Amino acid sequence: MTDLSMHEQLPFDEGTAPSRVSTGELPRAEEVQQLVTEAYERYRATADGTVADYIPVLAEASPDLFGISVVGARGRSFEIGDVDTRFSVQSVSKPFVFALVCEAVGYESARHHLGVNSTGFPFDSLMAVELNDHRTMNPLVNAGAIATTSLVPGADAAQKFERISAGLSRFAGRDLSVNEEVYASEAASNLRNQGIAHLLKSYGRLYFDPDEATDVYTRQCSLEVTVHDLAVMAATLSNGGVNPQTHERVIATGVCRRVLAVMATAGLYELSGDWLYEIGMPGKSGVSGGIVTVSPGKGGLATFSPPLDVAGNSVRGQLVTKYLSDRLGLNLFASEPVDPQA
Repeated sequence: MTDLSMHEQLPFDEGTAPSRVSTGELPRAEEVQQLVTEAYERYRATADGTVADYIPVLAEASPDLFGISVVGARGRSFEIGDVDTRFSVQSVSKPFVFALVCEAVGYESARHHLGVNSTGFPFDSLMAVELNDHRTMNPLVNAGAIATTSLVPGADAAQKFERISAGLSRFAGRDLSVNEEVYASEAASNLRNQGIAHLLKSYGRLYFDPDEATDVYTRQCSLEVTVHDLAVMAATLSNGGVNPQTHERVIATGVCRRVLAVMATAGLYELSGDWLYEIGMPGKSGVSGGIVTVSPGKGGLATFSPPLDVAGNSVRGQLVTKYLSDRLGLNLFASEPVDPQA
């Protein structure tokens, strides 16, 4: 992989093009589509990054695939590129499964069982488990995500996965299915996650059979989505838990803001601080090349581009997200002085 990292090479040109301040609404529809198109054309030729190869099926993805989708809280879509290409959701599933668990067991119980703080370690770190007295610190690293999956209601693995699949389908607004080739490829190289699950079980921080919980988690990550699906899912979190295109309530409003808080603190793992510093929105990435970000009350932004940086995050996705965060006024921390004479 290249040496590209989030905090070193993301464009930061506020001197010549100041960031737009959030107003609670997206700009006019024509301007949103224009800016999405501009972002696509600006970064489509970017050649940095390497397609993930530790899962053989993922290594087959074309590095040229590239799609952007913005879905507003009112349900309008603004898209360009490979928006219908299907890919496995991978770690982008984690915040949405956490949302389903919060909905099922209550967000206070979820915090007690899983934790909500960043580990400061990579996503698959065993050291993070050993050094933390509570063993799990948040549901967005692998240890916490497997524990989260183990908390999903269901008498057996099939019932748990059915609940996850149905829930993520409601987020997306259509029925999602497993890519069996991705699932088989990941299941064949799942020893590390199985080891994490057994370690958690020994500490009393896993709530189902460790091997079956790992298998359900692997199936969860193998669900196929498009970049449009991810934008709708993100927009549902933006819209107080109601899917803005189907108008179905997926989760409670109180659950939404808790999920977004965890995404802000841990969505990009040990680089979450850099992400907030640059982007100013809760986000989550996945090794198949997807990134989702949420601007509460405004909408969801999703990108898809398989080449990743050394941290495992889509290179084009980061660049586009930074660009559109600035140009669309999505950064939650952006402000400007009020006119005292107004």
